[in-house]
Amino acid sequence: MPTQNTTQVNLDSRESIAQFDKDNMLGSLEALNLQVEHAWDDVKQLNFKLKRQPKNVVVAGMGGSGLGADVIKQLFKEELKVPFDVVNSYTLPNYVDKDSLVILSSYSGNTEEILAAGEDVLKRQAQVMVITSGGKLYQLAKDNHWPVYKINPKFNPSGQPRMAIGYSVFGTLGMCAQAGVINLTDAQVKSVSQAIADVVAQNTVEIPTENNPSKSLAFMMLDRRNLYIGAEFLTGALHVSANQANENAKTFTDYKVIPEMDHHLLEALKYPKNLKSTHFFIFMQSKLYHPRNQKRVLLTQEIVENYEIETLRVNLTAKTKLEQVWESITLLGFAAFYLAMLEGINPSPIPYVEDFKQKLNQ
Repeated sequence: MPTQNTTQVNLDSRESIAQFDKDNMLGSLEALNLQVEHAWDDVKQLNFKLKRQPKNVVVAGMGGSGLGADVIKQLFKEELKVPFDVVNSYTLPNYVDKDSLVILSSYSGNTEEILAAGEDVLKRQAQVMVITSGGKLYQLAKDNHWPVYKINPKFNPSGQPRMAIGYSVFGTLGMCAQAGVINLTDAQVKSVSQAIADVVAQNTVEIPTENNPSKSLAFMMLDRRNLYIGAEFLTGALHVSANQANENAKTFTDYKVIPEMDHHLLEALKYPKNLKSTHFFIFMQSKLYHPRNQKRVLLTQEIVENYEIETLRVNLTAKTKLEQVWESITLLGFAAFYLAMLEGINPSPIPYVEDFKQKLNQ
């Protein structure tokens, strides 16, 4: 059963929500489709030209700035024309050379790991593209005449990098399209925008809790350790959603991937004995999965329930894999936001992360 709301926030009232959402994260959620269109249109106008066709692509990004690349890697793995890797560290893989394309992604432009990767790429003489809103990375790009997509985050009023996922994904996609490593059309982008808008309309504040999937989900997630379960092309989307729940709702949320989890985690749900009262599994089902994975979702959920752990299955309905990725990100993004409201917190500040960065630089 959903946990009782102890904060007395009214999820059906913008005025009540505004008492906690002081940085307008709700505005970022509701403008996600506009981020997608804005990023795609801006990158198309930049007209990047590479000296040579890349033999591999590496995207370096941390946190919210790296999530977009993970979405792309998982979603387009059957279409990518060259190897595509994501780096969340200070150094680049040894194979990066003049035939590589390195995309440096940092929303703030001051992420130390990405600045270090930028210095590393200079030694390797790889081709470089940059995604940032400014900072030291923007200056590094200007100094080295690297092509830059400078984000104008007018549709991310919260100012949080993790809530700029539309800019991150479609900025990177636009660069990859211009580099000739993926194919993406204006019509596909428009369909994604519409799919997001549809989910927003179903989950926004004015839709009452009893008819609002994300509000109902937030009540079920309250005071639980939540696990998002999915497969294949949704892996990157689950990563995005788990990170947003970590930072926005300040809750321990993680994700697991089918079929890999079926080879070990099914034996790990017996102990500790309080798992049945502390954990909640959310299964993301899709008719676009491989048929065996569709069956695995059902069987895995059945086994989890046999352990007396509560579950929920979300059946995605969008027509394409690309649209279902954004259907999932949007739905779970709203759920994490409403969960923060139930907890009575402002979802935007991340004081421990910021304090950690400061101490690291001392």
